[in-house]
Amino acid sequence: MFASLGRAPYWFTISGGEPLLRRDVVEICRSAYQHCQPAIINIPTNGLLPDLIAERVEEIARSCPKSQIIVNVSLDGWGEQHDAIRNVPGNFRRTMETYRRLRALTLPNLTLGVHTVISRFNVGDIPNIYRRISTLAPDSYITEIAEERVELDTVGADITPSLDEYSAAVDFLVAQLRAQPFTGISRITQAFREQYYGLVKRILAERRQVIPCYAGWASAQISPEGDVWVCCIKAQSLGNLRDVDYNFGRIWFSAEAEAARASIARGECFCPLANAAYTNMLCHYPSLIKAGWRVVSGLLRHPGPQTKVTTATEGIG
Repeated sequence: MFASLGRAPYWFTISGGEPLLRRDVVEICRSAYQHCQPAIINIPTNGLLPDLIAERVEEIARSCPKSQIIVNVSLDGWGEQHDAIRNVPGNFRRTMETYRRLRALTLPNLTLGVHTVISRFNVGDIPNIYRRISTLAPDSYITEIAEERVELDTVGADITPSLDEYSAAVDFLVAQLRAQPFTGISRITQAFREQYYGLVKRILAERRQVIPCYAGWASAQISPEGDVWVCCIKAQSLGNLRDVDYNFGRIWFSAEAEAARASIARGECFCPLANAAYTNMLCHYPSLIKAGWRVVSGLLRHPGPQTKVTTATEGIG
């Protein structure tokens, strides 16, 4: 299947469940790297198996030296709060040990982040969670809103926070972003992160696609059973790879795929899925312009050591 994709994919997310629990996860990543040469391989982890996770992450990073390996450790709370949300006693302790072991890996292509799902169970405590996680000094800190997904069997689970609750949480996060003097590529990623928070608020309020969705054009998901989906929210199968000799293109350019793309283009679905949202912003010129302006605004607020900001009055009398 990776051979049929060729060099088209820029970013792979190896997801789960707990993806690092798979005995062949290193082989999967190595195969993707050999055939597709992706710039980024992203792996989320629940952190429950410190020895195994650290060992396999190191193997993956060494097997894919020209790809950036981004590992995001899940933390939905601090201490017992995380254990209660995840319903796994001792989860937080083991996650901290996993984080420590991953941080000890001195690999040039490894980025270590922390990921928080903002749900109705922790939305009111986001400032405290953010401050605690900041003490870990992760390479990145990202959040995503909890949503009902066919893939995760959470439809009807009532896990999504209200618009007012979510707005209060992300307004705090945006204030923290704006207060930090980011440099280099971080300025760009933070500009898109701030824009993502605003998109989610609008989707919750307006209940529609607020910018065009390019799931099915610019991104896709493959289930463990081989079904190709436009996204994991609908989990609508366009066909199974086993039925087409693992040739991704035969499904991607099928009549079923065209029908799914047409439905999305008509705005017949909407969601705040983070993976799709970031891709959508990159494919949407007005969003790119807004992100660019945020980068410029950040430079004006926090000029770097080599940056000279000229004001309107500078040089006058």
